[in-house]
Amino acid sequence: MKFFIYILALQQLYLQSVAQDFDFFYFVLQWPGAYCDSRHSCCYPKTGKPAADFGIHGLWPNYKTGGWPQNCNPDSQFDDLRVSDLMSNLQREWPTLSCPSNDGMKFWTHEWEKHGTCAESELDQHDYFEAGLKLKQKANLLHSLTNAGIKPDDKFYEIKDIESTIKKSIGFSPGLECNKDSSHNSQLYQIYLCVDTSASNFINCPVMPHGRCDSRVQFPKF
Repeated sequence: MKFFIYILALQQLYLQSVAQDFDFFYFVLQWPGAYCDSRHSCCYPKTGKPAADFGIHGLWPNYKTGGWPQNCNPDSQFDDLRVSDLMSNLQREWPTLSCPSNDGMKFWTHEWEKHGTCAESELDQHDYFEAGLKLKQKANLLHSLTNAGIKPDDKFYEIKDIESTIKKSIGFSPGLECNKDSSHNSQLYQIYLCVDTSASNFINCPVMPHGRCDSRVQFPKF
């Protein structure tokens, strides 16, 4: 009987370890102007209006097959004390625009519990959020785009020019996701960058996200 229980325990551990395996991360950056244009409402966080810059949406473990793990460890809950030294940076670089206006805790809790727990084989909670902040700084996408004359000024730009500018900046092709505003304009909404399992280096995307964009897209003001 004890041996049977031991075998079951080993199987459970094995299944948990398999569930937490992944092949790469999507590092997803979101343009706030497009978020606010495409939603019925958006609300600035309690810290005030975010900067007119890409904000972090998430750091998401993925499989090369196109699927992804999620909610891998219900016992691993978000604890703001573990990231207290990162809090000001999270508020600035990883803000929420959901309504009603809030302090971001619900958003970060969701990102950790749905996505971060599936990367615990590589990153603990502090490392996970710190990795996202470092990747945002490393990518520096708005700087690269504005230097190429692609600015958030409500004008339309060729999607191929946006892709090539980002590829020139980080060395790898991005995945782009667009949305439609109330006038049905295709807008630059989210940028997907692929990252290795250490969450340190950009890589070629094993699989691209299924985002749809017109050949010319608007880069809305914020």
